[in-house]
Amino acid sequence: MTHPLRLDPDRYFPSDATQRQIAGELFAHVETLPIVSPHGHTDPAWFAKNAPFEDAVSLLLWPDHYLLRMLMSVGVTLESIGIAPNDDAEYEKDRRVVWRRFAEHYRVFRATPSRLWLDHTFATVFGLDVRLEAATADLYYDTIKAKLAEPEFRPRALYERFNIEVIATTDTAIDPLHDHRAIRESGWGGRVIPTFRPDEVLDPDHADFFSSLEQLAILTGENVETWPGYLAALANRRAYFREHGATATDHGHATARTCCLGLGEAKQLYDRILLNRKNEGDGELFRAHMLIEMAKMSCDDGMVMQLHAGPWRNHNLQLYRRFGWHKGGDVPTATDYVHGLKPLLDKYGNDPKLTLILFTLDETAYSRELAPLAGIYPAVKLGPPWWFHDSPDGMLRFRRATTDTAGFYNTAGFNDDTRAFFSIPARHDLARRMDCVYLAELVATHRLEMEEAAELARDLAYNLAKRTYRL
Repeated sequence: MTHPLRLDPDRYFPSDATQRQIAGELFAHVETLPIVSPHGHTDPAWFAKNAPFEDAVSLLLWPDHYLLRMLMSVGVTLESIGIAPNDDAEYEKDRRVVWRRFAEHYRVFRATPSRLWLDHTFATVFGLDVRLEAATADLYYDTIKAKLAEPEFRPRALYERFNIEVIATTDTAIDPLHDHRAIRESGWGGRVIPTFRPDEVLDPDHADFFSSLEQLAILTGENVETWPGYLAALANRRAYFREHGATATDHGHATARTCCLGLGEAKQLYDRILLNRKNEGDGELFRAHMLIEMAKMSCDDGMVMQLHAGPWRNHNLQLYRRFGWHKGGDVPTATDYVHGLKPLLDKYGNDPKLTLILFTLDETAYSRELAPLAGIYPAVKLGPPWWFHDSPDGMLRFRRATTDTAGFYNTAGFNDDTRAFFSIPARHDLARRMDCVYLAELVATHRLEMEEAAELARDLAYNLAKRTYRL
């Protein structure tokens, strides 16, 4: 027995009839707006090479750490779904078997964002009209594989079908950006731009820090064994990224700590790091100071600065040792933005040349810290609910916690922050609907007029992201 897959046109809208009608009217204003995706992790090689995707497993399952972590939590091993460990253990190599195993466990995603995004993708992109479950696993696998072989399912065709106006990738500071150059030289009209992510060259505790510094020196011709040369090399790479269309930087730090060292202190700290003579805490101190340096460079070159603070990376140490990064082993932590960002905001928080977009995994900080900071510092904007909170309830909690203090126009609009290219329309659909749900509540309770809500819906879905990211 199979079950139908149907996307209700009023999905996510309130059960109250009045608010549901208002939300539907507002959504009609934004449903077909182009997608602006200013922060994500799609692979630029997809658009440079425009090669067909392989199959459902490699496209939808393996790259999605949301799916991997949930499956592991109910006892499904990564080996059993085809992911090879670093040791010599056996793992499943038959992708059809892997997909069947995923289908057998699809029920564990009920009511999660993953289920919402995937069902949207299955129905609207692949035209499937029955639910994914054990009985339909082969139908799904064969249908998706056949569709992916068609020209209409190549990356560039899907970019256009998804109505994407611009999409930003995330690229290391030492990435040569060959794929981005190939896209620009191909004559294709899609806009795929890089984002400068310098974590490997800003974090002395990163496993690739020293090898990345060597590559940084080769790429820039700067002497990174000196403090001035190191800073010059970073500025050089930022300029290179801007030449390839980048408008933003991105910084993934465990904490929001910033620290403004004097020139002599910074040089001494850098020298200790290069000589492998770090004192305890030097890694965190260096990262904290480098956020100040990055803010200064953003004031100089106009690049929007994003800070994603708060994840404990690879908390599941055994998982990391056997399978590496991006397998779902990360968890949120509490983050202190008020004290942590104070040195940076003292220097640049009122500077009109800086835009600092803040993201958090610590929802308790929304009303206590982030909204008040965005509500007083012109440089600060709030990014959308991130990672563990990009769900219907998470989006509503975000609006209810931040609007009183920060309003709407101190937020950065929506970004999907995903590696899952096929889920981008689903994620934007969900975000637009949930913003309309919140706005409908304000209209129904006479806190907002309908024409204001319609204008806000368009701003939240489209205009704010373009404006904030200078696109």
